[in-house]
Amino acid sequence: MEKPHETDERVSQTDKAFEQAAEQPLDRRKTAILGTVVYEYIATGEPVGSATLTQKYNLGISPATVRAELASLDEEGYLDQPHTSAGRVPSDRGYRYYVDRLMLPETLTAQERERIRLEVNSASHQLDSIVDHASHVLSSLTRNIAFAIAPRLSTQVFRHIELIWLDDHAAHIVLVSNLGLAAQKTVNVQADLDAEALVHAANNFNQHLQGTALRDIDLEALQRLACQTPLPADLLRHIASILAEHSEAGIEGRLFSEGAHNLLDQQEFRDLRKLRAILDLLEEEQTLYQLLHRSLLAEGAKVSIGRELPTADMSECSVVTVPYKVGDSNAGAVGILGPRRMQYARLIALINCMADNLNALFHGDASSTPRE
Repeated sequence: MEKPHETDERVSQTDKAFEQAAEQPLDRRKTAILGTVVYEYIATGEPVGSATLTQKYNLGISPATVRAELASLDEEGYLDQPHTSAGRVPSDRGYRYYVDRLMLPETLTAQERERIRLEVNSASHQLDSIVDHASHVLSSLTRNIAFAIAPRLSTQVFRHIELIWLDDHAAHIVLVSNLGLAAQKTVNVQADLDAEALVHAANNFNQHLQGTALRDIDLEALQRLACQTPLPADLLRHIASILAEHSEAGIEGRLFSEGAHNLLDQQEFRDLRKLRAILDLLEEEQTLYQLLHRSLLAEGAKVSIGRELPTADMSECSVVTVPYKVGDSNAGAVGILGPRRMQYARLIALINCMADNLNALFHGDASSTPRE
């Protein structure tokens, strides 16, 4: 798994020692106890003590041994003890060990997979609407915050353009890519416009540019094609400007987020200061962009836990992200943000299914069967 990124200020020498030690597996007894503590804490939200472990789970060891192992796991950084009289809760390191080594994959039911497929395909065919709806569906299914970025427009190719006459000095430009509506804009020009000439020019562009990457279409290419059906120079510049805006290598796809209200149901965010900090991050957006961009560099689901996240305000959170493809390349990503005490296996299964459906939709194969 890709090593989580942390800023230098937030990685202490102890943290680095923990990362190095984590490469060595725990023995079977500690593994069983740690896995049980994580499972129980995710399920109940209550610190887990030796009495709970021995009474509720058949660990096959004495209460005294359980207490000793809990203390050892605490000393090694896998567990924390909120209060001296309380039980233990998983630390970032404990969650990381659980996710990387102990967690079993979860399989969605056929009904759940079909629901996601139908929901994704019920969105309009406009690109932003599809990704926005995907965020809404994920938030509803996970009861957490879901967020996503639409594909970078530089990854799209030209499908067709419409030049719609409005009056003698105004036209509406509609640019459609292989992924749906890319842009539309009403423009004013000084020269007289002819409705029939606009239709002929659009047909000429569509005939010669279909399948061309948006980033490869510039003003010079438009001027060459417009020789057959002359258009006012300022209209050509408007068209070229729209294409340029949507073909720069670094242009971002639009970000969508949904489900901030779900934090109100999480005990970790009953502290209003913590809740406000997360809401501020959602409004600012840059941190979410950063998390999704990391996902674009990887394959499959990526889990970031607590202090692995970019800001201290997210230290009580975990984030699961996964990229989706346009063609053969990662072009966008979806994510889930919630408390560290999240159902990791289920959320990974849900977000993978969503990414598979987006892959299928953007490949024009909405009936394909996503992974289970």
